[in-house]
Formats: sequence, C-alpha cells, structure tokens
Amino acid sequence: MSASVSIPVAVWLAAPRPVLLPNVNGLQIAGNGTVPWTIVFLLTFLTLLPALLLAMTPMVRLLVVFHFLRQALGTQTAPSNQILMALGLMMTWFLMQPVLLQVDHDAVEPFRSGQISGTVALERGMAPPKHFMLHYAREKDLALFASAAMPQRPAKAEDLPMSVVVPAYMLSELKAGFQIGAVLFLPFLLIDLVVASITTSIGMLQLPPVIISTPLKILLFVMVDGWNLLAGTLLKSF
Repeated sequence: MSASVSIPVAVWLAAPRPVLLPNVNGLQIAGNGTVPWTIVFLLTFLTLLPALLLAMTPMVRLLVVFHFLRQALGTQTAPSNQILMALGLMMTWFLMQPVLLQVDHDAVEPFRSGQISGTVALERGMAPPKHFMLHYAREKDLALFASAAMPQRPAKAEDLPMSVVVPAYMLSELKAGFQIGAVLFLPFLLIDLVVASITTSIGMLQLPPVIISTPLKILLFVMVDGWNLLAGTLLKSF
C-alpha cells in the first residue's frame, strides 16, 4: 500500500513546474520570460533620458554659453564641468517647470486615475514640450528638416512631427548659444588685446600676456557680478 502511494507522490514531485516571479504590483507571473510592458518602457525611457534632456530642453544653450564664458575668462578647469553641468541642470529645471506642470496636468494625472490609456497619455504629454520647442525653433531650421522628411509641407507648425521639431530646435539653440557666447567673449578679448599691446610695448616678452590678463578678467567679472548678469540674460532669453 505504501509503495502504491509513494510512486504517484514521486512522480508529482519530479514533474516540472513554472517558477513564479514577483511582479512589481505584488502579483506573481509565470517565469516564461514575459515582462510587463510598463517595465520595458520605463527602462527604455531611463536610458534615453539624458539624450532627451539635451535635445528637448534649454540645456544645450546654457552649456554652450558656459563653455564660452570659461574660455573667455582663460580658466581651463574652473568652474569644473560638474559644476557647470549642475548649474545648467538646475536652470533647465527652473525654465521647464511650467512645461512639466502642464504635462503632469494633461497626461500624467489622467493616466494615473485610469481616465486615459497609455497611448493617449503619451500624445498629450508630448504636446507641451512640442509647443515649447516650436516657440524657440527658427522657421529656417524647421523648413530644412521638413523639406527633407515630408513630401508636403503642413499648413501650420503644430502639424510637424517630433522628428522634425527636435533637430530644428537643437540647431536653433546652438545658434542662440553661439550668439550669446560671441557677445560674451568680446569684452574679455578686448582686455587680452590691451594687455598684449602694453606688455609688448614695454618689452615684457618673457612674460606671457595671458598671465596678466587672466586675473584682470576674473577681477572684472567679479566686480560687475558677472554670474548674476549672465543668469539674468539667459533667463530673459527664454
């Protein structure tokens, strides 16, 4: 009797069973390699987040201007790249707050409450950043990518796809950053020319002019409260 009972038990124990894995929602799914699409989309979004941050925000313009400022001052590593990146990130957050609040109101909150689907939330969430980029993208840059990607030009700019708006916005931001950087570079270049002419005229050929001009440029920048003026100018440009 015991042998007849132990054989089915042994067969039942040896039978393969699906491994149960914990789900993020507290449920269990069979271990057949399936992963919720929400996790896939979330991981993909986190991977593309740095590129999206540079492509769809004012961070490109800010970093270009900061680079020109450091070159104009003659300081190679001061402020460091980490400091400039952190300052650019915080100013980008400040400038993009209205857009982020609009995205949260139009897409995130209705999606959390179950009023709209994920596709509709994505479409609504892309509208505020698209409107922001169209406001600062030049028509020339938009026309360049629209003519290359679309057989017919749409009636209004809002009908352009994001594949056209994003690169056009980046070109416009690069142009604006170089314009601000060039204007920022001119007064410091003037100091370099004056110092170089003075040191050459008095015969100080052994002493490089940059050694004298760099402290003068830093002193001038501090005296006029340059960081405050630069931040104010960048904020007003938006």
